[in-house]
Amino acid sequence: MYPLFKSFIFRFQPEKAHYITFDLLRIVRKLGLGFLLKVGKENRTEFIGLKFRNRVGIAAGLDKNADFIHELALLGFGHVEIGTVTPKPQDGNPKPRLFRLPEDKALINRMGFNNKGVKHAVENLKNRPKNLIIGGNIGKNKVTPNENAVDDYLICHKELYPYVDYFTINVSSPNTPGLRELQDKEPLKNILNALKTQREQYNEHKPHLLKIAPDITDGQIDDIAEIVAEGCVDGLIVSNTTIDRSGLKTPPTDVENIGAGGLSGAPVLEKSNRVLKQFRNKLPHTPIVGVGGICDKTSAQSKFEAGADMIQVYSGFIYAGPNLLKETSTL
Repeated sequence: MYPLFKSFIFRFQPEKAHYITFDLLRIVRKLGLGFLLKVGKENRTEFIGLKFRNRVGIAAGLDKNADFIHELALLGFGHVEIGTVTPKPQDGNPKPRLFRLPEDKALINRMGFNNKGVKHAVENLKNRPKNLIIGGNIGKNKVTPNENAVDDYLICHKELYPYVDYFTINVSSPNTPGLRELQDKEPLKNILNALKTQREQYNEHKPHLLKIAPDITDGQIDDIAEIVAEGCVDGLIVSNTTIDRSGLKTPPTDVENIGAGGLSGAPVLEKSNRVLKQFRNKLPHTPIVGVGGICDKTSAQSKFEAGADMIQVYSGFIYAGPNLLKETSTL
């Protein structure tokens, strides 16, 4: 069924297609036909002290505001990561800002942390689905200077703490100016330690994961591995989108016309896996989520072979549909 649906939905601009798809899923759920959506298999596993129904989750970006958590839960994902959420609502970058590269099974986005703000996400999460692990991916507002970034992360962390199961600290999106500078050792330690200190006021420990870019240098890998080893964060998500455009099948002129943004999908697999292996070698016991380039069962398996404990999908799910979850949830 999905190839037929994809041929229809791909006629629309990607961002519009996104909302049409979830509107249709919502209608199915409200008609009481949600059981028809479930494709994810039960494959219970424990990770970062939490019990997941399987090892496949939805990466941040697909459901920025926790608007569609019930629909995603019905599909049978092991977890859903909402966000990136910022303290204040922001429109993100001008449209169009999401582009398909069908020849590469890839997307380029420069969304720019468009979201309705942390308070909107909280209202949705007050009625969250049962038996679904939900992560909160947090970031800073575009207008917040890097020297004050820690304040934005603390606001989101405090607001979301009662409603999510774990946190992802996003300092690696290429679409917020200067954000990736926060991956440098000192500003990163400042943010992570501030969040860790704030967490100590709560009775319940909720894990902190750090999401990193695939474009970081070997020196940054060493610094981040050292920070993780010091206990500043509980685990890693490897990796975010890339700014690299090498090796694409899409004609260079088409890629140039699209312009700036983060590339996701099949072309990211090798680069993301390479960084994942480096971190696994340096941090043999650290929990790691592998994301980037998962389009089928084989590419999902490559993440586990590279050292991931769990995986997340996004672009591959757009191209392969629910069958990707069905294939990978048994791994």
